[in-house]
Amino acid sequence: MSALSQELDRYLSIRRSLGYTLSTDERILRKFVAFADSESAEHISSALFLRWKAVFGKANNHTWAHRLSTVRVFAQWLHGLDTRHELPPQSLIPSRTRRPHPYIYSEDDIQRIVQAAAELPSTNGIRPLTCSTLFGLIAVTGLRVSEALALNANDVDLESGVLTIQKGKFGKARLVPVADCVRARLLAYARERDRLLGSPSDAFFVADHGARLTDCGARYNFAAVCQSIGLRPLQKYNKHGRGPRIHDLRHTFAVRTLLSWYRNNADPSQEMIKLSTYLGHADPANTYWYIEAVPELLQLAAKRAEEVQP
Repeated sequence: MSALSQELDRYLSIRRSLGYTLSTDERILRKFVAFADSESAEHISSALFLRWKAVFGKANNHTWAHRLSTVRVFAQWLHGLDTRHELPPQSLIPSRTRRPHPYIYSEDDIQRIVQAAAELPSTNGIRPLTCSTLFGLIAVTGLRVSEALALNANDVDLESGVLTIQKGKFGKARLVPVADCVRARLLAYARERDRLLGSPSDAFFVADHGARLTDCGARYNFAAVCQSIGLRPLQKYNKHGRGPRIHDLRHTFAVRTLLSWYRNNADPSQEMIKLSTYLGHADPANTYWYIEAVPELLQLAAKRAEEVQP
């Protein structure tokens, strides 16, 4: 194992001990370090990053700016240990930071996603069972994908219907209560999962081989399902292209909750803190963002503001 690979393992271990998940960061950094090893590079530099970018594959500047940011944090860590490591400047990849516009799924969309997931091919029946339950849970709770995948069996109270999110974003823990129908579905999943595996599972959501379902696996299966029902265009060579994302299930949950407040004449200013806490937002401003992101919500908010004016 190269010195860079060893430092990457240590870097990931220490940051995860602080509460970071880093599943996406790890994929990026392992590919970058593998490229560095192929070039026998012992130190990070801007030139090394640009050579990696030239051979890694096509992506827009926004994606590459994110990859650069990920490499920069690792490079900063390494520079503190050895000043021969260069910190590539953020200006190396010019990009204007912008938040992706959310895709809001219809109820029919979500039903078709869950149904199509239940029909995914599998060697032992676990893949369709896991994916249909996972996608449905995110849709009705607004959990982050990483939070759902990180659930252990003992984090899911199948009697009271409360999920314990041990490490949410920025390491924050929280409790997420679910409806009785959701609790019943999770209980049925856990029983069938353990029956198919032949023994109880420590991880709540597992793949066919019995190990915890990975972030990459969840996103791949979601993209495949969306493509099969027409929410993503068909692609050649087993590629799934661009289109609605699994994270948009979280956006949809938030938007539907907000819409229900306005339609039922609830006071959003009083309810917002509850939703922010439920979603695990560090700042309520992140929850208010949905009002600006969805035209119907913005119109309802404007109408409400006019009604309360003296």
